[in-house]
Amino acid sequence: MPNRLTIGELAARSGAATSALRFYEERGLISSERTTGNQRRYRRDQLRRVAFIRTAQQVGLSLAEITAALDSLPEDRTPTKADWARLSGQWRSRLDDQIERLIELRDTLTGCIGCGCLSLKSCALYNADDRKAALGPGAHWTDGPVPPSR
Repeated sequence: MPNRLTIGELAARSGAATSALRFYEERGLISSERTTGNQRRYRRDQLRRVAFIRTAQQVGLSLAEITAALDSLPEDRTPTKADWARLSGQWRSRLDDQIERLIELRDTLTGCIGCGCLSLKSCALYNADDRKAALGPGAHWTDGPVPPSR
């Protein structure tokens, strides 16, 4: 398999850990061919796919969203600049919403911790009547609007 990259070479060139590359491959985000000794070999175009995945992750997209984006491309095609422009345009409103939630979190977190109660559950200012409890267990401070009071 001439002109193919080993997993170590792909990791070094892409900046992704070999474990991440194996994970991406398990999820079908990238692909490799196997040598007779069962070693992975990657086509050079997989570098662009890894760059696409890592950039999408850095802007906060989930692996499900990234998978859907890559699945929207013709079989085995590497994302182009035009693909990225189309996909990022589709994500714009979602990213704008995420930015708004992060700004709200930043601004309210400082105030809440500053009040001294240190209780996100009972804070009368930011979580009156424990409205976030209606969303179930886990952290919900960046998951969108607070449900109405009971």
